[in-house]
Amino acid sequence: MTEIEWWEYDDADEMAEAVAGDIGFIIESAIDARGAAVVALAGGKTPLPIYEKLAQNKIEWKRVTIIPGDDRIVPLGDPLSNVTAIAKIFLPKGARVIPLVSDKAPDYKAAGRSADALLQDLHWPLDLCLLGIGSDGHAASIFPGPDYDEALNGPKERRALGVMPEPLPPEAPVARVTLSRNAIISAKALMIAITGQQKRDVLEAAIAEGASSSYPAGRILADVELPLDVHWAP
Repeated sequence: MTEIEWWEYDDADEMAEAVAGDIGFIIESAIDARGAAVVALAGGKTPLPIYEKLAQNKIEWKRVTIIPGDDRIVPLGDPLSNVTAIAKIFLPKGARVIPLVSDKAPDYKAAGRSADALLQDLHWPLDLCLLGIGSDGHAASIFPGPDYDEALNGPKERRALGVMPEPLPPEAPVARVTLSRNAIISAKALMIAITGQQKRDVLEAAIAEGASSSYPAGRILADVELPLDVHWAP
């Protein structure tokens, strides 16, 4: 059974302050231990206030490598690009921000292979993986579709792959590159940050259902060995 601790806040701003503090501590601990940190950060709009507060921390950012936990296969600068939003916050601080998506890849499968090759050169496992949860229960870009089983049960050494959600989410109807389940759950620290009652209900149901869950998050988190911190605000 996964050990889960829920942290509840009065509002999203209070949550952002707390989560930024926790992430900062993890990064500084990794730098103290081996002189560098590698973290995967969730995309989307919900965590951006967390990142804004995190960037204010007096961290040796030049020692920090950041990757998005997933990204949409769109050009850099596109409003749908997760790495673009992350880079705008952390590149000015001196952090190394690595895109998962290569616009030279001929298709989404090739984009996934390119991302996986890139991540093989990073220190592994991740010091932290921060996840969000969609209202449909997806995490990172692990969605039902033709690549679902591969994302959940592919080779342990595979860190990223290309995926085609089915159906495509209407708010972002494009293929994705995502960390694999194993890349996520092998992280030294695993954290979820969500807002709203709907996402909380979905996450609670997903966790309760476990490996047989109809929600991707439930299957990703089933039997995770490390403690999981879930941060939630209304």
